[in-house]
Parts: sequence; structure tokens; C-alpha cells
Amino acid sequence: MTETFSSTQQTPERVQTKLTVNDPHVMVKLLGAGDGILRALEKSLVSDVLVRGNEITISGPAAENALAERIFTELLELIEKGETLTEDVVRRSIGMLTSGESERPAEVLTLNILSRRGRTIRPKTVGQKRYVDAIDKHTIVFGIGPAGTGKTYLAMAKAVQSLQAKEITRIILTRPAVEAGERLGFLPGTLNEKIDPYLRPLYDALHDMIDPESIPRLMTQGTIEVAPLAYMRGRSLNDAFIILDEAQNTTPEQMKMFLTRLGFGSKVVVTGDVTQVDLPGGTSSGLRVVRDILEGLDDVHFSLLTSADVVRHRLVGEIVDAYAKWDAEQQATQLPHNLQPRRAGRRR
Repeated sequence: MTETFSSTQQTPERVQTKLTVNDPHVMVKLLGAGDGILRALEKSLVSDVLVRGNEITISGPAAENALAERIFTELLELIEKGETLTEDVVRRSIGMLTSGESERPAEVLTLNILSRRGRTIRPKTVGQKRYVDAIDKHTIVFGIGPAGTGKTYLAMAKAVQSLQAKEITRIILTRPAVEAGERLGFLPGTLNEKIDPYLRPLYDALHDMIDPESIPRLMTQGTIEVAPLAYMRGRSLNDAFIILDEAQNTTPEQMKMFLTRLGFGSKVVVTGDVTQVDLPGGTSSGLRVVRDILEGLDDVHFSLLTSADVVRHRLVGEIVDAYAKWDAEQQATQLPHNLQPRRAGRRR
């Protein structure tokens, strides 16, 4: 790791901490193009930051200075491990350090799962890292959370990693073909052509992780299978990595059918968002009830991801939170009449 030296000077109101970075190339990466990373840091820190040559001076309250020093230390370690700093990396690193999580940014953001054509797939939040760790440790894992949290994408990356390591012999990806406001019967084409749009997101993710030219061959050989959930009935799946996506659109009976397909040497990951159920009105979601049924079983794990784990545009996380707030308000207004708060008024 690049050597850094720090010294501290203290006054009654403010503390001054100085960090020295020996390697000028590391300093350039730390500051970012046009000092973009430095500006992002200045917006997020209470302490003042001044850079002169290879010296960083941090001035502010003692606790804030300590936080700033930790952030710089983590960013320097990320650089040493080959991570390219971006404003998003800075934001996530600060979030981890200020949230009291035990995992460090340098541990979370450098956990490589899969690499292809210079691109590396890795967790970007503490929640995602814990989810990935759970997949390594357990036979059945449920990844439950809002859109954009990487539930399916990370599970597929772990599946491809397991296939490449010869830990399993095939990957099976499945989804329930439930309409989100559309009707399959009215779509043109054969049954397979009608179902294909529901499976397309799984194909898209596969193309990110495996050479597109080899996918048809792997599918013809049965090494990779992408199929509707109904095709799983009556099968026993051995030595496979099986992913059920959009599981909120399964009924409790379908969920039971799927989970009992588990064979020897296999691993199952179930992903879904319980706030986006497209089942007909009154139909229970298998993903909503399965936790009550299986909680406490050995080798079954539930990973709950939140808006803090959203890795799409920053607004996606804020949209998720806004809808959660709106849903809570709607539920509050739909309380039974005898539970509604009374309003003051005159008797007639």
C-alpha cells in the first residue's frame, strides 16, 4: 500500500490533520480528473480539505477529522487494489463509514465475482456483499428487495462463477410468466414467442457475463436453461445452480413446487420484490408467505435489500422510498372506521 503519513495539531475549537501521499500517480487518482473526486469529498465532509502538492490538510472538529482521515485511507486502499474512483464510489464509501457497518469499503467494493472483457462484476453496497456471502454459505437464499438492488444480476454472476469453477454442471434460470397488465393470449406468435419477453431480462444478463457466441451452444447442450416456471414441475434438479426470478408473482403452491425441485449438489436463489406483485387480485404471493413458513430452517437464508442497495441512477432509490412512504400513507387511510382517529366537530 502507498505510504501515507499523518500528523495532528489541536486547538480548543479545531483540529488540523495532515496526510502525505508519497506516490504522485496515486495522488492524481485520489483527486480525480479535474479534481472531481476532491470536490465530491468536500461536499460530503464537514471538515475543510486543502491539497498542496502531495500533502492533504484536514481542518475541523476532531470527530469529523477522524472520519475524513478514515475516508481518505479507504480511498487510497481502493486505489491500491486497482479500483477506479468515481463520485459514486466516494458516495458509497462515505455511506458505509457513517452508517456504522462493520464492513469496510475497501473490502466490499473490491470483492470480484466475475470478470469479462475488462469489466468486473462485484457488490457495490454492504447489503449486496452480505447477499453474495450468503449465496456462498447457504443452499437456498432468498434475495428480497426493490428494483435496482442487483438481486438477480448478482445471483446470475455467482451462477456463472460456479459453472466456470466446475462446482455445478448447469445453470437453470426461470420466471413465472405472469402478465403485468397484459394478456398472453392476445399477443401474436407461438407460445414460446409469447413467453420470450418475460425471459428476455435473463438473456440480457447472460450476454453480459458469457460470450454471446457460446450461449446457443451452452443452451443446446443443456448447460444453461432459461424456461418458464411451469416447465419446472415434476423435475429433480441435481448439480445445478437454479435461480427463480420475479418470485413475487408465484402463488404459495408454485413456490412450494419450485423449492421441492432441489436436488443433490444444487443451490437455489429466489429473487423478487414484494411491493410489485402482478398476480390477480386476492391471490397470495408465494414470496410474501415463504419467510413465515421457512424462517429458522437450517441452510435457508433471507437477504433483505433496501433502497440503500439500489445501484441504478440515484433517483431510483429516492423513487423507491417515495413509493414506500405513499403506500404507508394509503394503508393508514384505509384503517377500519373504528380504528380511525376521531375528528373534533359539532354535533348535529
